[in-house]
Amino acid sequence: MIEYFFSCPHCWQEISMLLDPAYSQTYVEDCEVCCNPIEITVQFEDGELLHFEAKEIGQ
Repeated sequence: MIEYFFSCPHCWQEISMLLDPAYSQTYVEDCEVCCNPIEITVQFEDGELLHFEAKEIGQ
């Protein structure tokens, strides 16, 4: 697992998530600060993070 820091697209606070480099996926997780849902897209190749996107649902 790797810890990744980014800004919430709702409240702009810096938050972190643990990402599993074994999986590329898209899922929804609530912000730990404002509790709004965030669509997370992560893409890994050979254990390296190639792409990370955090966006508001429906954007």
